[in-house]
Amino acid sequence: MDIKYLKHRDLRKQGLFARPWLTEATTGNWKDLVDDRPFSTEFSHTRFLVPVLQNYKGWALFIDSDMIFRSDIKKLFALCDDRYAAMCVKHNHLPPANTKKMDGREQLRYFRKNWSSFILFNCGHPANAQLTPEKVNSAKGSDLHAFYWLKDHEIGALPYSYNYISGVSPSVQTEKIDVIHYTEGGPWFDECREVPFGDLWTQAYEDWSANGHDINPVASTVHEK
Repeated sequence: MDIKYLKHRDLRKQGLFARPWLTEATTGNWKDLVDDRPFSTEFSHTRFLVPVLQNYKGWALFIDSDMIFRSDIKKLFALCDDRYAAMCVKHNHLPPANTKKMDGREQLRYFRKNWSSFILFNCGHPANAQLTPEKVNSAKGSDLHAFYWLKDHEIGALPYSYNYISGVSPSVQTEKIDVIHYTEGGPWFDECREVPFGDLWTQAYEDWSANGHDINPVASTVHEK
C-alpha cells in the first residue's frame, strides 16, 4: 500500500488544481468561486483528482481525514469490482437545514451526501477518463460530489460498515464496523468530546502518538502497489 496526502497547495504548484477560493474574514469559512458555494474542507474538490494522480491506472481509495479504520484495509481492496468506475457507501443522508457541524462549519445539503467521503476509484475505468483536471477545476462542486460523470450502473455499493456514521447509517454491531466517520465532528474538537465512538478515536490517536507520529489533518489516498 502507498499513502499520499492531498495537499491543495502542492497540487496547485503542479498545475493540477486551480479552483479559486475565498476565505471569509469574519468566520474563516471557505467559499468556492466557481459555483459561489461554501465548502467544508481543503480537500472538498481535490479528491476528484485521484484518477489522474494515479495516471488512470489501478485502484485507489480516497478517504476523508475524520475517519478511522477498524479492520485490515486489504479486506476492503478485496471488494474491488472491475465492473464499476467507483465504489462507495450509498448513504441516504439529509441533515436538518441551517445546522452546523465540525468547527462551526455549515452542514451542507446536497444530492448523494457523503457518498464522496470514501471512494474506491477504479482509476483505469474508461468512464473516469472524463475526470480531467479541467473538469475538476470547472465543474460545480455539487455535481462532482454527486458523481455526475458516471452513470448509475457504474457506481458500485460498499457495505455500510465502510463509512459508518452514527445516527445516519443503519445500526451495525460495533465489532462489525470497518470504518468510523466522524463527519459532524470528532473528539479533537472540545465540543465533540462525547460523540459516539469518540473513545475509539482517542485510543487510535494515543497509539499513533506513542509511535512518534502526529495527526496530519489532510485527506489521503491509498492505492495498491
